Amino acid sequence: MSGKLDLDPVLVARARELARRAGAPVVELARSHTTVSVERAVLRLAGVSGADPDGIPWVNRLVDAVVADVGLGHGVAAPVFDAMAREGVADVTLLAQKAAAGSVRFEVPVGKAGTAARRAARRAVAAGVRLVDRRRAERERLVRRYGDPPSRPWIYLIVATGDIYEDIPQAQAAARAGADVIAVIRSTGQSLLDYVPEGATREGFAGTYATQENFRLMRAALDQTSRELGRYVRLTNYASGLCMPEMATLAGLERLDMMLNDSMYGILFRDINPVRTFVDQRFSRQVHARAGIIINTGEDNYLTTADAVDEAHTVTVSQLLNEFFAHEAGLADWQLGLGHAFEINPEVPESFRLELAHALLARELFPDAPLKWMPPTKHMTGDVFRGNLLDGFFNLVGTMTGQGILLVGMMTEAVVTPWLSDRDIALQNVRYVLGAAGGLHEDFVPAPGGFIQQRANRVLGEAVDLLERIGEQSLLTAIAEGTFGIMKRPADRGKGLAGVARHESGYYNPATDILERAS
Repeated sequence: MSGKLDLDPVLVARARELARRAGAPVVELARSHTTVSVERAVLRLAGVSGADPDGIPWVNRLVDAVVADVGLGHGVAAPVFDAMAREGVADVTLLAQKAAAGSVRFEVPVGKAGTAARRAARRAVAAGVRLVDRRRAERERLVRRYGDPPSRPWIYLIVATGDIYEDIPQAQAAARAGADVIAVIRSTGQSLLDYVPEGATREGFAGTYATQENFRLMRAALDQTSRELGRYVRLTNYASGLCMPEMATLAGLERLDMMLNDSMYGILFRDINPVRTFVDQRFSRQVHARAGIIINTGEDNYLTTADAVDEAHTVTVSQLLNEFFAHEAGLADWQLGLGHAFEINPEVPESFRLELAHALLARELFPDAPLKWMPPTKHMTGDVFRGNLLDGFFNLVGTMTGQGILLVGMMTEAVVTPWLSDRDIALQNVRYVLGAAGGLHEDFVPAPGGFIQQRANRVLGEAVDLLERIGEQSLLTAIAEGTFGIMKRPADRGKGLAGVARHESGYYNPATDILERAS
């Protein structure tokens, strides 16, 4: 695809260098802080599971107990495994239960006790990482056995009933109708819960709670459907919100294939503290890298609050930042499902040509990434005939510009939760356009110096200008001033700030140690 837009390679390199400069201080911030969710993820890898009779996970109870005694800044691994040695407890979940009952006290071990505690913690966490490794190997074996979808883009479809036992047959039916990737959308508001619910759930709101058991049930169901269809069906959920590191860990343990994981989505659209988010997203991406999970970023959301023409360059800037953060955390290009969306008002003159320019710009800037192309939502009106036509144009742009992952647009988007029949019609639309267009992306070349080339180059230039300004003031300041999605989010405010701590001298996180040594 390279060369169709006649992009200036010097300007492209400049854009990436500016993204690195803007992102580097945030990485240093993430490397020098921890959060309660990072520490809970470490203990989940070490084997903590289950919940108390009130539904509060034992891992939350254990981290809260450690924080009450010694704070968060030393990490929880050494204090926990030191307490296990002192108490003669061999099971970390049992220790969590004792701690919740108030019968265990924690301290930061030093000397020989500290060395022994760190060694024991690393052993336990390494066992969890090995399980993630086995799940990745399982995926690779199943892809070899059943095969990938025969063509790109992969067709990505959302299931959202609130009941995992209703989601399963709908997901299987969608796969039989042509979906390659099933996304189980989360229950409304789950991203603001500072714990991960336990067990299978049947009462979500506009989505189904993301839990380890729900992950396991849906993965098993789609494995069955993969055998039936003779192609591997991928599963997606969400590693975002206040429990981003834990969601990533549970996804790795249960062999999910993709996870929504954007560096700024929670900041902008859920008012989660920026420092909390950047610390959590770095750890979660390290886990995703190890697990072989493809991340999906959330740039499409900016265009639901900001104008898709005037603010197109902010999408490009965010994609470049997401690329830098992802590479720094160890993700490869094939794992970068960078997001962008078909959200220009259809009444705008030349709207289709503008969409082509923006989509082709993303494709050429990130030639090895499986870009995730998102359907129209903001300008859907409830007119299902017009909506189906808009989705057809969206599908056409996807195939003309060689997108990697195409989320199925629904003609009832933003009106009702889609019926199975809505999904069938939407999938028919996708299959027709992709089948009829075939390899059209090979033939589609914009006119030299024409509208599409000019528009793409203008957006790239505006992106570079914005990155220059961000470099002068810092990314956190830019976020605070409403640069992305017109949301203003100061670094000293937002949900979850109380769960952030700067590393104390001697901070220890065996999971980060293992994951970084492997990268």
